[in-house]
Amino acid sequence: MVDKSNLAYKFQEVEKEIDYTYLPDKLQYTSVSLTEVFSNKLRLEASAFSIAARNAIEKLQQCKNGVSNLYPNPDFVIDAFHAPRFKRNYIKSTVPNSVGFLGSAEMLNIKPKAIKFLPKAQAVQKNLFVEKGTVLISCSGTIGKTTFVNKTLKNYSFSQHIIRLICKEYSGYVYAFLNTNEAQAQVQSLIYGAVIPEIEPHHLEKVIIPNAPESLKKEIHELIVESFDLRDQSNDLIDKAEQILYKELDLKPIEELKAEYFDNSVELRNYTTKLSDLRLRFDGSYHIPIVQLVEQEIKKNAKEISSIGELSKNIILAGVFKRTYVDKENGVPFLGGRDITQLNPKVEKFLSKAVHEARIKKELEVFENYVLISDRGTIGKVQIVPKHWNGWAVSQNIIKVIANSNDLAGYLFCFLNSDYGQVLIKREIYGSVVDMIDDKNVDGIHIPLLKNERKQNEINDLVLKANELRYEAHLKEQEAIKKMEEIIDNKTSLHTKR
Repeated sequence: MVDKSNLAYKFQEVEKEIDYTYLPDKLQYTSVSLTEVFSNKLRLEASAFSIAARNAIEKLQQCKNGVSNLYPNPDFVIDAFHAPRFKRNYIKSTVPNSVGFLGSAEMLNIKPKAIKFLPKAQAVQKNLFVEKGTVLISCSGTIGKTTFVNKTLKNYSFSQHIIRLICKEYSGYVYAFLNTNEAQAQVQSLIYGAVIPEIEPHHLEKVIIPNAPESLKKEIHELIVESFDLRDQSNDLIDKAEQILYKELDLKPIEELKAEYFDNSVELRNYTTKLSDLRLRFDGSYHIPIVQLVEQEIKKNAKEISSIGELSKNIILAGVFKRTYVDKENGVPFLGGRDITQLNPKVEKFLSKAVHEARIKKELEVFENYVLISDRGTIGKVQIVPKHWNGWAVSQNIIKVIANSNDLAGYLFCFLNSDYGQVLIKREIYGSVVDMIDDKNVDGIHIPLLKNERKQNEINDLVLKANELRYEAHLKEQEAIKKMEEIIDNKTSLHTKR
């Protein structure tokens, strides 16, 4: 019989009761030879000798077709560079020969919208443009985020915080590899900087990549190219839908709307509003003249003006709660405001199913064709949920709009994503420290319905088709990455068929 008064038994019982959820990760340690220090250019910080990177390299070295250096390599990356640092002369988008300027966060968006613009001459002089097929990797701040230059991205200029990887061929193979855990572990071990994490192009000389038969490299490359071609097609359909919307409502480009102010003799912008339009909002930003012009423009040729509340089954804003994160197997993928603009966000947080099951079901989970609107910080980012996000959870910083039917979901997204819709969303902003909107604000946002119902349905169908193409693009990319992981795990045969 066990003696429960025994001190060892008591310690064992205490150990069972400890909740490890909020304890720090177990300390990792390793030994480093002097040779390794010299070969690593005398770097002494622990991250330069990352255990994860060591394990990744050891695993890659077991690949049956061998490994090669990623760069410089005539079979993979023949050149790697970033743009020089320079003083940026930002201009308005309406200035002739202005080009959109994207940073390392915006480059990941499936349909980026530039906020900053540069003169084209400066962008050319500083070598900010990239060619189709270039692989981009973030090298400052959040390190290692990658994208593949398609037709959509080719039209923008890019910041110096992005390394350009120029490949002779099979750039899709390189992109797929950089999205594996083994590649990311190596890249993260290259980071330097006490305040702002950074890597330089020459650091990539230490990264190794597995070799594969030509047929397999080509297959993976083509899957990535097809994935990004599908994204281009998706973006083209959304652009076409917006063009139809503008044509049916006879809307001008929003830059052509000229706001009139009360007294132009002073430098301060000033304007009046009617008591009937006050709506108990005394913040000046709610009544800026551009909002009145937008309201007038959308009313001119609309069949009627409805609202999001009237066109939706539900508008959900989750409450603030203490989150319990767990590992991937026991949790639900959890997206933040920045994640919703990406097709394949790198999910790093998983909400506990056991702890948050009721809340997830009630107010956090999303499904295909829900319309999402960011409601904190950067207000008004709009996304339509793709199929592969079904059952995922989004944070309380995102409002979920569930349309009355799929016959309206695409149309709602199209208008809210347009420049006119953005003005109406952003007029609802309140908050003296942190900008925000809530579900009650969103409920009253005006939505114009078209006189030509057939055209309205066409807009809706174009957006839903675009959303289907995004799902297909996701599947292509995941297939390519899976094949790359099979190469790393030595699970591939020499001859594969798609």
